[in-house]
Amino acid sequence: MAQSIGPRLYSCCNCRNHVGLHDDIISKAFQGRTGRAFLFSHAMNVVLGAKEDRYLLTGLHTVADISCADCNEPLGWN
Repeated sequence: MAQSIGPRLYSCCNCRNHVGLHDDIISKAFQGRTGRAFLFSHAMNVVLGAKEDRYLLTGLHTVADISCADCNEPLGWN
């Protein structure tokens, strides 16, 4: 009999708080300042910082930093 396995989750590297689902990944073809980066359609258990204009490889964008809601570890940006 096959066992039912729950959804594949992505967790905060500091406290293991669940922050994303594998099924919500849009792309893994990104490179951030600190290494490989994923694009998610949705995130959970995160805090969104203030919006600011930031120059990225593709030009000027308005972004907001995202951190873990439990331990405040920086996770990326939106």
